[in-house]
Amino acid sequence: MHRALLLLLLMACASPAAAATDRQVRTFAWSASRALAIEVGGGRIRVEGSTRTDIELVISRTAPTTDALALLPIDVEETPERVGVRVRQVDGGTDAAITADVVVRVPMTARVEMLRLDEGPITIERFQGWLTAEAKRGALQATDVTGTLRLETGIGNLTLTNARLDPKGLLRLRAFNGDVTLDMPAAPPNARVMALALNGRITS
Repeated sequence: MHRALLLLLLMACASPAAAATDRQVRTFAWSASRALAIEVGGGRIRVEGSTRTDIELVISRTAPTTDALALLPIDVEETPERVGVRVRQVDGGTDAAITADVVVRVPMTARVEMLRLDEGPITIERFQGWLTAEAKRGALQATDVTGTLRLETGIGNLTLTNARLDPKGLLRLRAFNGDVTLDMPAAPPNARVMALALNGRITS
């Protein structure tokens, strides 16, 4: 009896405390002249294009404790020309246990001025507008995309699946330490694709 009780107590002490989480949803008006910029320290960024007429931003933060969530503030700067979102740890912190998963749902033809993520992957789906994205240490994957795309990884693979080249668009793909893979359903009659891998391979 005493041994069983002691074992249960030891197991309880060894169990990690549940992480604290919160979820915030924000909506912004959109116009063809309004740009969006998102900067995240660690976590994930996911962009989903659709026929919607506004921008929906869903930010889910995770930290070891509720108090630690305050170390990852959400800063939003909104002007008629631009929506800027910054989710970074205070004082330049880099605690891997404090992260943010950001899902942004935008019109397919939106202008995304910049997606920047220090640690983690970026995913882009069903997008046809103007977009610049940088994953410093993480993979970048885009599916069903066209338009003007400038995509870059520092350490990580860059993959485009079912990509189409718009006659007035551009695909610029760059990986400093990783592979670049481009998949198109058919070869365009006229193409301008810029692909660079400094320490990796390019597959098209």
